[in-house]
Amino acid sequence: MLTRRHFIATAAALFSAPVAAPALAQTLPEGVEGRGPQSDRSMWDVWDAQVTPPGYDPATSNPWGLEPRFLPRLVEAKPGLVPGDVHVDAVARYLYHIRPGGLAMRYGVAIARGDLYEPGIYTIARKARWPIWTPTQNMIRRDPELYAQFEGGVDGGPLNPLGSRALYLYEGGRDTYLRIHGSPEARSIGGRASSGCVRMVMAHIIGLYDLVETGSTAFLYPPEDALGAT
Repeated sequence: MLTRRHFIATAAALFSAPVAAPALAQTLPEGVEGRGPQSDRSMWDVWDAQVTPPGYDPATSNPWGLEPRFLPRLVEAKPGLVPGDVHVDAVARYLYHIRPGGLAMRYGVAIARGDLYEPGIYTIARKARWPIWTPTQNMIRRDPELYAQFEGGVDGGPLNPLGSRALYLYEGGRDTYLRIHGSPEARSIGGRASSGCVRMVMAHIIGLYDLVETGSTAFLYPPEDALGAT
């Protein structure tokens, strides 16, 4: 059984956060109707710059007003953890990317609301820069007022709910539709806000993205309401 005791040790601050992102648009981008969602590669570098604050210093930048503990930090990891793997502590709202030498980079995250968070062990089978997004049929049935208008999909870009980068979680070769992704709603970090995914600040996941290899394992630990007293 997964427990948050599996690892975690604090160390000195090293990294920091990027620029505040706009809220999700309430209408589909112009021209989406009649075609599938797209991500304009010619805009990727422009969008990266838009969501990264001027003079960005991962260790000190915090235009979103996050709790300081949610800024990226280099921490010690419990011995035996595999470099390259990702661990999500759903209680403390941290994501750890394990580095060589017994270290990990820690980031603040938001997790799913209610019972939509799904702890487990997953494979990161796919990665995407400025991904497109389409709500699942379950999401539309559950919250039609929120998601029905986006049934045709949303183009990649700073207003897309998956933000700047996405890591796609698979289980036994099956896409779970769970993602670790950037979010336009940076102020949700530290809370329970999503429909199942793990959210990160868009500039933070830009820094993480190139370091995560497909085939790595993601461990999503139980949230506070699923843990025992031990």
